[in-house]
Amino acid sequence: MKKDKVAFLFPGQASQAPGMGLDLYKNSIAAREVFQEADDILGRKLSQVIFEGSKEELTRTENAQPSIATVSIAAWRAIESEMGSIQLPNYTAGHSLGEYSSLATAGSLSIKETIDLVSKRGELMEKACNDSPGGMSAIIGIDSDAVKGVCEETGTYLSNINTSNQIIIAGTKENLVNAMDLASRLGAKKAIPLPVGGAFHSALMSSAQEELNTVIDDANFEDAVVPIVANTSAEAITDKNLVREELKTQLQNCVLWSDSINYMIDENVETFYEIGPGSVLSGMLKRIDSNLNVKNIGNYNQVLDYVESRS
Repeated sequence: MKKDKVAFLFPGQASQAPGMGLDLYKNSIAAREVFQEADDILGRKLSQVIFEGSKEELTRTENAQPSIATVSIAAWRAIESEMGSIQLPNYTAGHSLGEYSSLATAGSLSIKETIDLVSKRGELMEKACNDSPGGMSAIIGIDSDAVKGVCEETGTYLSNINTSNQIIIAGTKENLVNAMDLASRLGAKKAIPLPVGGAFHSALMSSAQEELNTVIDDANFEDAVVPIVANTSAEAITDKNLVREELKTQLQNCVLWSDSINYMIDENVETFYEIGPGSVLSGMLKRIDSNLNVKNIGNYNQVLDYVESRS
């Protein structure tokens, strides 16, 4: 690998699309093995949901989370197979769910542990969505301090600070309507509801917390071999105990994505690779800093492009 600093980034929920990863499955033996392993781990044909399922079926939290993680890990394994060597970035990070995929890359979790965890997390969050119905909205055009004030006044929660002026809030549907109205009156350019199943990264996920903590405590973690930039602190961690606590904290707390990217910029990361389905993170990074070198790896041709550029 060339000596410039690189980061591997992994997308979260809302990156899913029917048929994602099929090109990897058809062209990479290593990727195909990941899909087959996920099916075996879960005892069901997740790959069929990914390749042939409806948009509605794939969007369900209990399906979306293991599906996105599986495609992301398959892309990463395809890279390593084509390179003929383990590919270790200088940093890795994942947006919400993507943090679990990043832990596989960093050597903190095996593929089996990762798929198991994200599947159980998805099931618990789906149940929490039913127990405490809610949603999420994007507030664009006002800063985090202003949005924090909106949340305090309307009983909503800061959920994701994606860029300096793209902030996601969560809460009950009624409170979100009030929050969007207030944000618009304060000068937000856009205040729009998001097509998600619940109020992620907020107190409305509290019914899932205790059982998720148990699942995380029962999982086998190792110290990470490369630093993970944690969602809730925007700081690099490698210690397995800190990783456990991060995954627990993450469920009900804000994803500091903009701060995480800026941390890596300050650490002189030169190239960011978004590994997995879609290009949501790439768009965010360009809004954080339009000069960033950002590349996508979600299909086989992009895998080959990576191999050529790093050989």
